[in-house]
Amino acid sequence: MEPQPIAEVFLLAENRLLRESLIRILSKKSDIRVVGAGPYSPATQEQIIVTRPGIVLLDSVAPIFSEARLVATLQAAIPAVRVAMIDMELDQCTFLRAVREGVVGYVLKDASAAEVAGMIRAIAAGEAVCPPPLSLALFHVVRHRLLPSRATRILSRREQDLIALLRERLTNKEIATKLNLSEQTVKNHVHRMLRKVGAADRLAIIECYDLQSLTRAG
Repeated sequence: MEPQPIAEVFLLAENRLLRESLIRILSKKSDIRVVGAGPYSPATQEQIIVTRPGIVLLDSVAPIFSEARLVATLQAAIPAVRVAMIDMELDQCTFLRAVREGVVGYVLKDASAAEVAGMIRAIAAGEAVCPPPLSLALFHVVRHRLLPSRATRILSRREQDLIALLRERLTNKEIATKLNLSEQTVKNHVHRMLRKVGAADRLAIIECYDLQSLTRAG
């Protein structure tokens, strides 16, 4: 019988108590090895790159959604690395944004230690993991993308044009150039879009729009 492969994990967690608890719990698993741990910082990010773990666990969305784009940075340095979220809220927009950034595992605040360990094993085996209540959101988004004619008119035609450009992560200035508008006009459009779809920032507009469009169409 071949020896069971060991999943090497780095805990990138702001919550020290959670971090220390997970280290104690995961260290008891014969097929999981914690190779590093700490709160997020540029120095910790460099430590991850040097350590080259197979899996990085985070307890905060901030490093993923920041301009640093942690997941993309780590995947550029460690192509095989997989990133997962732990201790998360049941929020569809946050979940979908995390998936868009490259997260492949997502467990909620009420997850047990066994569920966290199970997620690590599944990810190490090449699978993706998400809570059942959030899995439907993925089907909704795919269905909406495949059937765009069913999207409702939450946004004006001009604002819907902006959705495609926001997907490309263009700045207001770049969008203004493409649409032959002033930069202030684009800012005004984006501000109204945030309010209409109930999004917290530019990237969240896309997922919230997709979800709300499908809900209203259904």
